[in-house]
Amino acid sequence: MKCEKSCGAVVFTKINNEVRYVLVQQSEGFHGFPKGHMEDGETEEQTALREIFEEIGIRPQIVKGFRTVDEHMIPKKADTIKEIVYFLTEYTNQKIVVQKDELLDVKLLPYVEAYNTFEYESSKRILKEANDFLNMNFYERNESIIDDQ
Repeated sequence: MKCEKSCGAVVFTKINNEVRYVLVQQSEGFHGFPKGHMEDGETEEQTALREIFEEIGIRPQIVKGFRTVDEHMIPKKADTIKEIVYFLTEYTNQKIVVQKDELLDVKLLPYVEAYNTFEYESSKRILKEANDFLNMNFYERNESIIDDQ
């Protein structure tokens, strides 16, 4: 069985102390997170950060300690599994720029609204894991959980 690997991230910012998540609407119409294929020589983190910049024009920082994986069969490619590694990233004071050739839209939404926007259970699971991680780690501790890059 073949495996195609992509990397991306749950991207968030805080507006008036409320966490808002970035959802991208793919050209096919469904909502997801910024992600894309790994290039030769890249780490998973480098791929995620590059893809975020290419799709929405921001340079977030990776939050320490969060990594989750989604796997599914690719319907149009027999015997191929798609593995997508997701990180959690935060950005501040940057303007999102929609990459019109790849995306229909980008939305910045609070958790419940973002969760209810997703069409796929896997996206809901990933968002919930990220939100739970933030609530457990970010708000209970006053130390930084952002990787210094």
